[in-house]
Amino acid sequence: MLDSTLQATYDQVLRRNPGEPEFHQAVREVFESLEVIQGKYPEYNDRSILMRMCEPERQIIFRVPWVDDKGEVQVNRGFRVEYNSALGPYKGGLRFHASVNLGIVKFLGFEQIFKNSLPGLPIGGGKGGSDFDPHGRSDGEVMRFCQSFMTELHRHLGEYPDVPAGDIGVGAREIGYLFGQYKRLTNRYEAGVLTGKGLDWGGSLVRKEATGYGAAIFADEMLRARGSSFEGRRVAVSGSGNVALYAIEKTHQLGGVPITASDSSGYVVDEDGIDLDLLKQIKEVERGRIHEYAERRGGSARFVKDGCVWDVPVAIAIPSATQNELNADAARTLVKNGVEAISEGANMPCTPEAVSVFRQADVAFGLGKAANAGGVATSALEMQQNASRDTWSFEHTEERLTQIMKNIHTTCLETAEEAGRPGDYVVGANVAGFRKVADAMIAFGVI
Repeated sequence: MLDSTLQATYDQVLRRNPGEPEFHQAVREVFESLEVIQGKYPEYNDRSILMRMCEPERQIIFRVPWVDDKGEVQVNRGFRVEYNSALGPYKGGLRFHASVNLGIVKFLGFEQIFKNSLPGLPIGGGKGGSDFDPHGRSDGEVMRFCQSFMTELHRHLGEYPDVPAGDIGVGAREIGYLFGQYKRLTNRYEAGVLTGKGLDWGGSLVRKEATGYGAAIFADEMLRARGSSFEGRRVAVSGSGNVALYAIEKTHQLGGVPITASDSSGYVVDEDGIDLDLLKQIKEVERGRIHEYAERRGGSARFVKDGCVWDVPVAIAIPSATQNELNADAARTLVKNGVEAISEGANMPCTPEAVSVFRQADVAFGLGKAANAGGVATSALEMQQNASRDTWSFEHTEERLTQIMKNIHTTCLETAEEAGRPGDYVVGANVAGFRKVADAMIAFGVI
């Protein structure tokens, strides 16, 4: 049970938001961390900060009609949850996937509030998307859907109120179609209204790599804090999208040996280390399936259909696919096999029970709102470049990203120490993120 005050607020969240288990899970994780400072800062309770923070400032739900290649009208549902703007304009990705619903978007937006506060950049928290799935759709269908989606959403966006980015199912192609429609509707070339743009029209170097790079850098910092490193260590990465690909790339650069990648059909194990060029060719260029990697790689690689990637013995794990992909059984298997560090590349990929297993086993655990903050941090750097009509080199931007991730790691450790929970990155990230947003909300009065 939570502290009585926290429990009362959490019960109210459950009553007001029925049938949204992912959102409930995200809220409870934060509340459990805040128990260590409950009573130390009475002003947060006096001003109902937690309840206000759990209630989005604005929720937008809309119909998205579009015409497929057969000339048939399709209808999807669009969402944008503008959660908290205490630190700056709403910032958070758009996800296009069949699983998207209001509860998923609220969970992601709630996480984004704290994730966006940790890098120390002026951005608030939000999230959006649609239950449209671009997989298997033609370019023309994706374009028509994106144009219809932006026709409604554009009235809520701008470089000062709300700046979306990409997420699952929303890459450079989708961002291009969305930006083109925004430009057409508003008659403004407002580059700062979307991030993740193409490099020729306002995008930032390192943005594509940032989330995966950041998760690997955070893992490296956790290992260094324990006198260890990536050097020569086996690493498991789940997923094969942007986050996974670039977590694998940075792992190689840091001296680790990434040996896995996965998609919805299963996973591959490559004992010689993942051939990144081959994996990028299959997943980024050909949009193929992960089993093709094993077929083309040959002897050192094998494909495991419908298996659990966490069965593979490794020292470091970077779950980078989707929420709740790593459960307690998988966590126990990883611990039994000697895992030392977990860095969440995806949003909430570990279930609460899995997190408990890792913390009890004293595994270094970097939760997503800290470990995968590199993506949104680099989005904010893209906004900075757009505002100044400037572009930065890959090296300069990567240096900024690396320093931001190191600073987040330091903040988490120092906050955990101050809260009496040394080495607990969960407490450190949640308390640090919460306090920064809460203090800004108090400064603004009751709004």
